[in-house]
Amino acid sequence: MAHSGRRIFISAIAALLAIPASAAEIQHRTEYRVALAGLPIARAAFLTQIEDDHSYKIAGSINSAGLADLITTISAKTSVSGVVRNDRLQAQKYSLYYKSGKRKARVYEVSYRNGNIISATTTPMPKRPKNWIDVTPRDMRSVLDPISGLVFTGDTKVCSQTLPIFDGETRMDLVLSPKGDEDFSTNGFKGKATVCSVRFVPRSGYKKGRKDIDYLSKSDRMEIWFAKSDAANVYAPVYVRIPTEYGMVTITAVKYGSNS
Repeated sequence: MAHSGRRIFISAIAALLAIPASAAEIQHRTEYRVALAGLPIARAAFLTQIEDDHSYKIAGSINSAGLADLITTISAKTSVSGVVRNDRLQAQKYSLYYKSGKRKARVYEVSYRNGNIISATTTPMPKRPKNWIDVTPRDMRSVLDPISGLVFTGDTKVCSQTLPIFDGETRMDLVLSPKGDEDFSTNGFKGKATVCSVRFVPRSGYKKGRKDIDYLSKSDRMEIWFAKSDAANVYAPVYVRIPTEYGMVTITAVKYGSNS
């Protein structure tokens, strides 16, 4: 899987985050398992902190495991901070540190103001090919980060919206549509999950004609399952299916709604 494709999957893993439980100060930890064609390839853990002044911070770590470690070692650290406003988590700063194998680590940093991107940097800056599709100023307006952008209040019609996501390099739309309910059970949750079919639409910030991007954009098999946290009255992902040329990548919450 190419560097850009791995980073997009890291963003998807990051979307499986801890749930804010109240406006009061709280810490909340969640853990996840990532598999390719049923074989473990990564593990992740996230910690959410919600302060009583309505500010929040989410920090996570993602590391390759199992089969993936036989091919290359992948590690990532990601964080987002912002404020809870109008029943939404509104990002102010987002960052992703990503390292694959012996390649030099890359750091993505994005700053937001009122939902608009005011700065985005990549260190070190990669060399762009001639067929690179640049991110335009228009693409940077009314954008969500890939972590808190996938948390919704309990009265939201989760599967009837388009999510404009920017992960530090690629600007993409996730077009959600309803696909029914499924039973889901894990440590901290047992009940019905809302299943959304997801259409991946790349907008900019990628190499035109890239096989992994084209494959994902043509697929109709991507899904995100959202479970409702009654304590917080919010929906967040508990299960994700991402089709790839190498098999189906699944991201499963193995701990959800537990503070321990």
